[in-house]
Amino acid sequence: MGTWYICGRKDSFGQNVIDSGQTWGEFTGVGAMMKTKYLLGAVLVVTVLAVFSSGALASVDVLTWKGAIGPTTSRVIADAVAEAELQGREAFILRLDTPGGLVSSTRDIVQAFLNADVPTVVYVSPSGAGAASAGMYITISAQIAAMAPGTNIGAAHTVGPQGGIADSVMNEKIEQDAASYVRAIAGRRDRNIEWVQNAVLHSVSITATEAVDSNVVDLVAESLDDLLAQLDGMVVNLPSGIDTLHTAGADINEIELSWRDRFLKVITSPEIAYILLSLGGFGIMMELYNPGTFVPGTIGAISLIIGFYGLQRLPLNYAGLALIGLAFVLFALEIKVLSHGVLTIGGVVSMLMGSLMLIDSSEPYMRISLSVIFAVVGTTAAFFIFAIGFAMRIHKKKPTTGDVGLVGQIGTVKEKIDPEGLIYVAGEYWRARAESPLTPGMSVKVTAVENMILRVDKIE
Repeated sequence: MGTWYICGRKDSFGQNVIDSGQTWGEFTGVGAMMKTKYLLGAVLVVTVLAVFSSGALASVDVLTWKGAIGPTTSRVIADAVAEAELQGREAFILRLDTPGGLVSSTRDIVQAFLNADVPTVVYVSPSGAGAASAGMYITISAQIAAMAPGTNIGAAHTVGPQGGIADSVMNEKIEQDAASYVRAIAGRRDRNIEWVQNAVLHSVSITATEAVDSNVVDLVAESLDDLLAQLDGMVVNLPSGIDTLHTAGADINEIELSWRDRFLKVITSPEIAYILLSLGGFGIMMELYNPGTFVPGTIGAISLIIGFYGLQRLPLNYAGLALIGLAFVLFALEIKVLSHGVLTIGGVVSMLMGSLMLIDSSEPYMRISLSVIFAVVGTTAAFFIFAIGFAMRIHKKKPTTGDVGLVGQIGTVKEKIDPEGLIYVAGEYWRARAESPLTPGMSVKVTAVENMILRVDKIE
């Protein structure tokens, strides 16, 4: 038999066309090579996909917050969680160190964590940091809670605006509401419900190691890299389903606060807002005393508006604000009425009492420190005492200008006075009248001014 050839080409009847050029063995060898190449390519693609899916190229967002929890905090954290979810990050990590904060802002953050479709992690760090009061709520609401060695968590007792002494019924309502809220959070994250309730009702606090042993937090991490290594492989339950973390060696995307957020964080500090309010009052008063200068009025108006913005973000006591406003009114009246210090004393007392009452919170980090209050009130009192003393000296000083200022001045006769003539006094020529004739060159003293004519007497 002859040798059969095949080229893979078919005729019009669908049969293979025998053609010269390639034997069956040669054809099957080329096919095997082609299959091998395709197989290697497929293996390479699968390998690359596996690398990507393994988390080696994963990234996590990390936001650091140090300080009290307020409206700016809740907005920044909620926006960061939403952005991490949008970008498909492997996890969102909040590095936290806080003494506590406002209940309303805390609830906003907890709500953002409980409904996030990206794994959320709260890392109480660095060593020496704490998650007290509102910080405990935020920490246990995250899907994974971690702490650095040497940190603490707890002391979450909720108090009323004035410390919770005046109205025990209202305090009990606040405490029970907070206790039920924290139990709901702990139950959602499978944490120790009994302990977190005691942290609210009895202000208990524990260390990082104790928190892990008590099932309050999940782990202790020495550093951020150690945290990422421990998180790798952990399984979390998201609203969209079960997710496994791949964070070992992940890229860290540090979220920096914008200049706007840093500015808002500063001006919502109780002490800064209080200083801006006082500075605004000074500026407005100086503009009223010296109309047309514009600079103190402009600075005062801007400071006043920014100060009010900062205060409205805080638990403001309007009675305290009214007392501070009354103080500036009394200071202004002192300059006009000159009560010899009575109005100034009233202004100082009013400003001191208003400053102590201005922030309606018993939490130390939400109040204005006494050193700042005494410094501002003392500076204000010193300024107005100086202003009042200066005003009193002006009132006692003999006038040196105008008609009244000419009385007592010494002049020289320039034109014979009989009974009227011309004299030179205070750098100007004046018409003068005398009881007896006076000749040029004689020295005279002004005794009165009548209708722009000076009455003079001869000086012996």
